[in-house]
Amino acid sequence: MKKIFTFTCAISVPLLFSQSAVAEFDYFKTDGSFKRFSVSAGWLHASPQGKANPMQTTTAAKNGVVADNGSVKVETVREVLVKDQDRFGLIDGTLGALGAETDLSKVPVLGDVSGTTEINGLESWTSAGTGLEADDVDTFGFLFNYYLSDNWSIEVKAGIPPKVDILGQGQVFAPLTGKVSPSGAAGPLLGDFDISKDIPITDLTQGDGVSSSARAWLPAAGVQYQFGKSGVNKFRPYVGAGVMYAYFNDIELNNGIREDLEMAGHQIQNIKDDKAGAALENVKSNQEMSVDVEADSAFAPIVTLGATYDFNDRWFGVGSVSYAKLDSDTTITVENDMGEELIQAKTNLDIDPYITFLGVGYRF
Repeated sequence: MKKIFTFTCAISVPLLFSQSAVAEFDYFKTDGSFKRFSVSAGWLHASPQGKANPMQTTTAAKNGVVADNGSVKVETVREVLVKDQDRFGLIDGTLGALGAETDLSKVPVLGDVSGTTEINGLESWTSAGTGLEADDVDTFGFLFNYYLSDNWSIEVKAGIPPKVDILGQGQVFAPLTGKVSPSGAAGPLLGDFDISKDIPITDLTQGDGVSSSARAWLPAAGVQYQFGKSGVNKFRPYVGAGVMYAYFNDIELNNGIREDLEMAGHQIQNIKDDKAGAALENVKSNQEMSVDVEADSAFAPIVTLGATYDFNDRWFGVGSVSYAKLDSDTTITVENDMGEELIQAKTNLDIDPYITFLGVGYRF
């Protein structure tokens, strides 16, 4: 709230006092041909026009990292095995002979043959067809105008900060590739072999498509020119231009997505702990996971087209349509209980709203 108040004061005060005030604040008085101030209140509707941008993900599993596989079942390895490389069927045949539930770290007679994996693909990737979009929202809004003359005014626009639903698009997959080097007696027989799998991380459309919600503070200030003349024209169109400030708090992530990201954190932690097999089998690590979501504050240009209709010299109706070129970077991070960042997912949220206002005002 402090940021909003500071922003409003920073814009309004210099404009209000851009000319020297005279004794007893005569600057705020007029000859009666127009009123110096007006306040309006009414319905405010924001309709975002931006489209979802792909989610960009980075993790602590750097390309080329080599991790011990540890405990891992035969069926898990066979699911990620690149098939075309096994010309003579030695790999698949040997794994098949051991039985699907066999733990490769505890093979009878042979002992630990699970070996290591050189992991690639998890350091950074972009998920096509994914992203976030802001939903429409309604709230109670108000306008405050200070008139420099009968035609020119400074306007501050705001509303009761609404809860905005953020809609998710698409599914996020991690493009795992790797080279397995079996250990023990099976190593020379099988040799190194490649694995590959798009590992599902989360579905951003779960929860009726609402991936998260946030409280949106969107005050705006600018200069307005109104056509016509007070006391002569009841209907007076106007145009305006200025700047909007966007601030988001009370961000809440969909519980299903949060749980998916916590499990993804466990997968990366297992790789760091030399338990690559446990990562493939979605086994929880020995760390606790926390998920944090942040949306950057932003400034945006805003333009307005509107009109007022006078009921008398003080009361009037007002309607306007504004457009703001607004976007904000949204960042999701997953950390372990030691504060180490394991996953960061980032996307640019294009909001670009049309803002409709319809209300009643009073001049004084």
